Amino acid sequence: MAGMGKRMRPHTLTVPKPLIPIAGKPIVQRLVEDIAAVCNDKINTVSFVIGDFGLETEINLIKIAESIGAEGKIYYQDEALGTAHAVMCATPDLTGEVIVAFADTLFKAEFDLDKSADGTIWVHKVANPSQFGVVKMNDDNIITDFIEKPTEFVSDLAIIGIYYFKDGDNLLDEIQYLMDNNIKEKGEYQLTNALENMKNKGMSFKPGEVQEWLDCGNKDATVYTNQRILEIKKSEFTIANDRFDGSVTIIEPCFIDQDVVLENCTLGPHVSVGKKSVIKNAKISNSIIQTHCQISHTEFTNSMIGNHVVFNGESKEFSLGDYSTLN
Repeated sequence: MAGMGKRMRPHTLTVPKPLIPIAGKPIVQRLVEDIAAVCNDKINTVSFVIGDFGLETEINLIKIAESIGAEGKIYYQDEALGTAHAVMCATPDLTGEVIVAFADTLFKAEFDLDKSADGTIWVHKVANPSQFGVVKMNDDNIITDFIEKPTEFVSDLAIIGIYYFKDGDNLLDEIQYLMDNNIKEKGEYQLTNALENMKNKGMSFKPGEVQEWLDCGNKDATVYTNQRILEIKKSEFTIANDRFDGSVTIIEPCFIDQDVVLENCTLGPHVSVGKKSVIKNAKISNSIIQTHCQISHTEFTNSMIGNHVVFNGESKEFSLGDYSTLN
């Protein structure tokens, strides 16, 4: 999660993209929890590969690991040299069973992790496979090929960026081979090249097909992911009937955090509101509003509002970063 998240600006100017909240929890926390649910085993260590995000962020990441009973560790990728290089930054923890995940994606899955093969590649069927890395399989459900953005149809199973390895030392050896021999794609060391080498040495990989693949790459995708998480986990987000007075209508599912003040407004469906925000005389749907905001006399949808935003009187679609003021 060391990238700068440029496609998510202005929201990533002050907060790393994986810490942007989705239905009240940071993206990376939801990812860690969902992976833990698929594993059905105790996770001992969660290692975060980051850039220079500051001490507060690092403390929050350690807490996310501890919330699932694991030890949290921080590693740094100081230069963007590709996915394989990012994984290599966590070398001390690449031993035994390892899961690698890129922290800008969420998923819905109903499978248990299959440990009979040397590895599992999380995949999802997509309508336009030419935009993704895809896998081909044989009749025994073993992956035979990894193809990056195929120009002709070979498969519609896209790699979503989550991988299980039975032996992390094998993965480490293959990444080291890429670096020792300066094997790059577009100037970067790619994890798919390491996977291809492992497959060519006789290691077997199976697909783990997820029901939904939720992207958080830009504002619209993140707002949609918020909508889907609220639907998928709607039992977590029931709003008590007596929490707000009669001037407030909540169309569930919504997430309303602690110490939120609502007056004369309609929220929902699919709205998330961060702690200590105040919303008055407003109608809002399908949007993310973060913490300590003051919003009034407005109507909007499909919007993303940062922290400490003061917003009054416009009615359209918005993407406002932290500490913005719009009157």
